[in-house]
Amino acid sequence: MYIFWDNVSKFPKFLLSVMLGFFLTTFRGIFRLLTDKKNIFFIILIFTLVSIIYSILKLMLALN
Repeated sequence: MYIFWDNVSKFPKFLLSVMLGFFLTTFRGIFRLLTDKKNIFFIILIFTLVSIIYSILKLMLALN
């Protein structure tokens, strides 16, 4: 793990590409859901769950 962080500190482009790749692979499924109109329920459900988790963590960590 030390080698990874050493590379990150040496190569800013590496850090940028890792972060971009992570977000692209994470959100690929959500983007596919957006192309179909009948999947709007699942999109609303995912958004609701994320907002609930965010609110709970915000209250638990006292980040007001």
